[in-house]
Amino acid sequence: MFKIQEIREIIKLVDSSSIDEFVYEVEGAKVKLKKNGVVVTEAVAPKKDVVAPVVQQAAPVAAPVKAEEPAAVAAPAKNDPSLHKIVSPMVGTFYAASNPESPAYVQVGGKVGDETIVCIVEAMKLFNEIEAEVKGEIVEVLVKDGELVEYGQPLFLVKAE
Repeated sequence: MFKIQEIREIIKLVDSSSIDEFVYEVEGAKVKLKKNGVVVTEAVAPKKDVVAPVVQQAAPVAAPVKAEEPAAVAAPAKNDPSLHKIVSPMVGTFYAASNPESPAYVQVGGKVGDETIVCIVEAMKLFNEIEAEVKGEIVEVLVKDGELVEYGQPLFLVKAE
């Protein structure tokens, strides 16, 4: 079976290349990646006939927004170089809490430390806890619970201490 770090590296390489489809098979385990609109990832465990497909559509392109007060205020915050971006280390589904009944790990205005868990990103039925890796205060949560996220996509903005 593949290690999550190996899959991350494969995703990085395919994403930065000009190829549209990639298949990698080793000892009965198989990873298949496609770009340009739809991403399909299949993992097949050795000696089993189980296939776990994950289908993800590319994020829709936002329509132009008319200049309004709230949009004008929010845009500079995302581009503020003094703010640290916590980014997704992989493609997957963003979860703000460990389960639907639990409160979110962090909220706007909440303080975080280097090892504070801020969310979970699920990739291929593996739940990966994402740490802040910076001390500071959460300024903005950039994604919604249950939303699909891409590798390198900003999840949170943090005002570092």
